[in-house]
Amino acid sequence: MSTKSVSDRNDPVIESFDQLLHPMQSGEKPKHTWRIGTEHEKFVYCTGDHHAPSYTEKGGIRDLLHALTEFGWEPVEEKSEDGTSNVIALKGADGNVSLEPAGQLELSGAPLCNLHQTCAETGRHLTQVKAIGAKTGKGFLGLGMWPDKARSDLPVMPKGRYKIMMNHMPKVGNLGLDMMLRTCTIQVNLDYSSEADMAQKFRVGLALQPLATALFANSPFTEGKPNGYLSYRSHIWSDTDAARTGMLPFVFEDGFGYQRYAEYMLDVPMYFVYRDGQYLDAAGLSFRDFLKGELSILPGEKPTMDDWNDHLSTAFPEVRLKSFLEMRGADGGPWNRICALPAFWVGLLYDQSALDAAWDLVKDWTLDERQALRDNVPKMGFEAPIAGGGKLLDIAREVLDIASAGLTARGELNSSGDNESGFLDPLREIVSSGKTPAEHLLERYHGAWNGDVSRIYDEMSF
Repeated sequence: MSTKSVSDRNDPVIESFDQLLHPMQSGEKPKHTWRIGTEHEKFVYCTGDHHAPSYTEKGGIRDLLHALTEFGWEPVEEKSEDGTSNVIALKGADGNVSLEPAGQLELSGAPLCNLHQTCAETGRHLTQVKAIGAKTGKGFLGLGMWPDKARSDLPVMPKGRYKIMMNHMPKVGNLGLDMMLRTCTIQVNLDYSSEADMAQKFRVGLALQPLATALFANSPFTEGKPNGYLSYRSHIWSDTDAARTGMLPFVFEDGFGYQRYAEYMLDVPMYFVYRDGQYLDAAGLSFRDFLKGELSILPGEKPTMDDWNDHLSTAFPEVRLKSFLEMRGADGGPWNRICALPAFWVGLLYDQSALDAAWDLVKDWTLDERQALRDNVPKMGFEAPIAGGGKLLDIAREVLDIASAGLTARGELNSSGDNESGFLDPLREIVSSGKTPAEHLLERYHGAWNGDVSRIYDEMSF
């Protein structure tokens, strides 16, 4: 989730609907300037007893952030209600390090030219956190969900946005607190050249997001036992907050573009307004009322563009549009899958021939067929039925071949002359096995682990 730092409030007041389109319009870039921004979260645990460290305990999350400054990261602070300031993020050449609600550590990477740079960035980050972890007795786990923690086992980070969200979540869904406290993901942020290019990428991204969920499914345990799902993290999103999640069927309607997405966002209930370094609770209120100067917590005040940009970050559909497109369907996982997720989507979306081929594969799927696939994948994985008959596994290899061709066409080579297609190898191995990563974990749980899920710390830590 986004980390907000104190900013200049002298940004423009919104006076017309056209201004709401500006963040999306400003994202348009010529192809040669397209970039790749990869985000990946990991669980932090104490190696002695596997507990999740609090923010303030000795050697806890605050100390971990401070320790990372030895690698050149600069602290980002947020003022608490009592007037004190807490370090809640770091900024540097490799992007931002931030905290998810229960202390999950996220790298929001810098916008990079190619996947070789992405994997180098990921490697630097993991080297740094492992070095700090070795000094402080911390480990880092790559999964989609805490395998053994109840909500009550987990701390909450001192971020004003999260306090508001945690108060609101139980009012709109049953699993929102699990989403906040117990899950991790890998995401990639990608560019577009025009409104039409954005729309085509959005549609392909939504239609094939369930395949990404299956390829990265990695959350089969809850509180030490199998939960009946392969990606419980993905299932959690289906009962978090229907007003701000889902498959966005309107994206597939004729004429979809920036205006339609802005209308959708105006109907997404607000979470907060940020003023003078503080989050004001606006949960459930209407941004449309805000535009009219009728927001109950700020009567007579109209929103600025900064308020609108904040609001754009509070919807969580399977693909999200801001000034770039975010692919949001994957569980957290090990190092090689952190690199594989952007490879999958860059291969499909950044070469026009690959994008057209991917669209040809899914363009005839109906709304109901797309939704059924999204609903079935968290439990069924590759066995989920697809439109026209067959199973998701039946098209997985074809989609990977399209992505590989797209990466090869990009011609981005490393110093050894290798293109980017090798980053898909972990996904090819998964498809060749016919089993999701979660199914392999379940086999170990029922076999070599003898029902002891704590063995996962040895096998899935970075």
